[in-house]
Amino acid sequence: MDRRAFIAASSAAAASLATPALARTRDSTDRLQIGIIGTGLRAQSLMPILLKRDDVDIVAICDIEPLMIARAKGMIAAAGRPAPRAYEGAPDRAYLDLLAHPDLDAVVIATPWEWHAPMAIAAMEAKIPVACEVIAGVTLKDHWDLIEVHERTGTPYMVLENVCYRRDVLAALNMVRAGLFGELVHLQGGYQHDLRAVKFNSGDPQKPYGGGVEFGPKGWSEARWRTWHSVNRNGELYPTHGIGPIANYIDLNRGNRMVNLTSHSSKARGLHDYVVKTGGADHPNAAVKFKLGDVVTTSITCANGETILLQHDTSLPRPYSLGFRVQGTGGLWMDLNKSVHIEGRSPAHQWEAQDAWFEQYDHPLWKTHESVAAGSGHGGMDFFVIHAFIEALKAKAPMPLDIYDGVSWSAITPLSEQSIAEGNRTLDFPDFTRGQWSQRRPSFGFDRRY
Repeated sequence: MDRRAFIAASSAAAASLATPALARTRDSTDRLQIGIIGTGLRAQSLMPILLKRDDVDIVAICDIEPLMIARAKGMIAAAGRPAPRAYEGAPDRAYLDLLAHPDLDAVVIATPWEWHAPMAIAAMEAKIPVACEVIAGVTLKDHWDLIEVHERTGTPYMVLENVCYRRDVLAALNMVRAGLFGELVHLQGGYQHDLRAVKFNSGDPQKPYGGGVEFGPKGWSEARWRTWHSVNRNGELYPTHGIGPIANYIDLNRGNRMVNLTSHSSKARGLHDYVVKTGGADHPNAAVKFKLGDVVTTSITCANGETILLQHDTSLPRPYSLGFRVQGTGGLWMDLNKSVHIEGRSPAHQWEAQDAWFEQYDHPLWKTHESVAAGSGHGGMDFFVIHAFIEALKAKAPMPLDIYDGVSWSAITPLSEQSIAEGNRTLDFPDFTRGQWSQRRPSFGFDRRY
């Protein structure tokens, strides 16, 4: 069965689950019954946040790896919570079995990228709200399929883009809304992160990062699936960390939208070089031809006249940086040098350290939840994104980062692939809101609760 036929079959199977989902009549004071689809390392960093909450129970989990199921069960037991129902087996069946679990209030999807769309579609068909890890789908059709099911079923979907909740990112958002940067003109971001030790390992489940140059069936964790994308695809493979915060700064999908895109790719050398240096020139993987360019640059034009520059850089030695730049008629912030310049307030032609500015404009979310967020994954960001999903679900409120956000940010990937493949052609950006972007109003970050 090909992938599209499989998705259609999955959706049809899940549709039969819609009636029990519609029949749910939980009181708002009840504990939410949550299912976890995919219990690998990403889910294991989110589960402690859920397990600390007194308004949530993890009642169902699924994975195709017995070791990951066992670890998830151990975490739940260590937290003193009831054992969940575990669904194991074939990847095209386990998650559908989980979605049939009685009285599920929501699912968290933390699986390889290629599974996000079919799993989210099946959940929405079953009327089960979705919190999905980033990268909504692989093909452009995946993204339109997600929109169609969401609009037909009305099922909530939130993209778990944690960088939108990074403390400096939220402080900069406050500064944007206070007018300190003036009218925004140009923005930059990206995913600039040495992932060579993520894309390769020895295949030892106890050592998921580095230690070898195996990937695919011989690799473990992300090396088992993520490296495939570097072998077979060339584009902006991970745009959401950069575009998510930028979208909130310039109100994308809410009074503004992306209208066209052009992508360029450098040559691909970094991953081959790493294999040779680490595993030797005679290692079988030294013969692999990697398609992903080491640095992919994407330029985007917006309806309100702003330009955006995204960069994907994960195959070369470099320190981590998302490369944010927020620039307007009144000044700018750049995260690489952790500096701000505000005309008329900063010394002329000089940078100021961002610290004092960000302390003054610290977002109420961090002021409110700093103590409970401490110790959560990614410097506390993971707490906020899970907290926002749960609180919006309980309040029956719109998701702070909704399906139009998740789909439009993720669609940058297949569009960038097409642009590069067609000689850096400029492509029109789809309007996933079907014209509603001009009427929708900004909402992210205004509620002090989530």
